[in-house]
Amino acid sequence: MTATDRSVELVNAAAQAAADRLAHDIIAYDVSDVLSITDAFLIASAPNDRQVKSIVDEIEERLLKDLGAKPVRREGDRDARWILLDYVDIVVHVQHSEERVFYALERLWKDCPELPLPEDAVKTRGKGKEHADLTGGADADGELN
Repeated sequence: MTATDRSVELVNAAAQAAADRLAHDIIAYDVSDVLSITDAFLIASAPNDRQVKSIVDEIEERLLKDLGAKPVRREGDRDARWILLDYVDIVVHVQHSEERVFYALERLWKDCPELPLPEDAVKTRGKGKEHADLTGGADADGELN
């Protein structure tokens, strides 16, 4: 089983919205073969809580406006360190860069196929490490610079 066309459409719109709000390291996985509750995960990150919230707000607004999709659940707003949007067909994870390194969702889902994303989203790969290098924060391996 592979992600449905609707799931891919949602992932692409969410990825573009995240890229437009300067998210880092946007990636999507087709998890339909290993999970029965959703087709795809989209993962993105940002260096601060305010930007995490901004990215999530943009994704939610864009998917509603362009595709008529509303999340059935939104979790993590209080701390804005890891906000999850559950659209049933897809689940969007927007994490603070530190949580992204700590929880390493990519390691959990690395055996699942990556979904192709819009060019703007692909260009965000490695931006988290660049930002950490510039600010002296954690690198992609979770080590402080």
